[in-house]
Amino acid sequence: MLVDGAAEMPLVDVLAHYAAHGWARLGKIATDEVLVGLRARADDLMLGRVTYPGLFFQLDTATGRYEDLRFGNGYEGPSLEYRKIEKLEQDPLFRAWIGNALFEKVARGCIGDDPVAMYRALLFAKGVRGGSNLPWHQDAGAFWGLDRDPPLQIWTALDDAPPSSGCVEVLPGSHARGLATPLGGVVPAKLVREHDAEAHALCLPAVAGEAILIHNYLWHRSGANTTDRPRRAFTVCYMSARTRCMRKRRAPREFLEVWGAASTNRGG
Repeated sequence: MLVDGAAEMPLVDVLAHYAAHGWARLGKIATDEVLVGLRARADDLMLGRVTYPGLFFQLDTATGRYEDLRFGNGYEGPSLEYRKIEKLEQDPLFRAWIGNALFEKVARGCIGDDPVAMYRALLFAKGVRGGSNLPWHQDAGAFWGLDRDPPLQIWTALDDAPPSSGCVEVLPGSHARGLATPLGGVVPAKLVREHDAEAHALCLPAVAGEAILIHNYLWHRSGANTTDRPRRAFTVCYMSARTRCMRKRRAPREFLEVWGAASTNRGG
């Protein structure tokens, strides 16, 4: 699944950049064959040609306003305008990408020797001349319902993602401040102004097959897609398998263990 040499990529500088800035590039690591398969599978899921029980879908807005998103409707029929599909670990193509050898090395560098689990695996998509303006936010906090916040997301571009298609934008170093609010999620406008986020925003354009590490506390956002091509990306959040779900109203979630303890792997 990986381009030649990717699994043996040295990570010292990558992880140092990640620790300092809250993001880092792995470069183009997915083969063209893998990208063709994942893009086709994304379309199949959106159009209902491939289905799995319990997938989470969210249709994008017609206005481009994040505030106009509808929640809880699930799959609303065949459309290439879904902005989010979650629980893709059920699909064998996406599951194989989740567990590739390079991602294990990165996860070990961020999480250590614990068994590594994933919190979520999802497709983020912006349709042709569509998509929403996703505001500054953090992917952590009480809203996630965990006993500790995950430290790592790996975002893979399935299509080219230039600024004109709504590439990821980050506020470098913002992860070092921790959570903006205990709840997490969207960063309040007052704090965005206080930290002059607009002036310090950094665009992270990517080519298809490129992977970017994003810390869960890093402020990040994305704009609408103004191009004639879709902009799809697959992101996986990794964490220690010792992490526990703290919700009370329903049975606590159980998380897929992707890799066992590092010592076990070395001895196998």
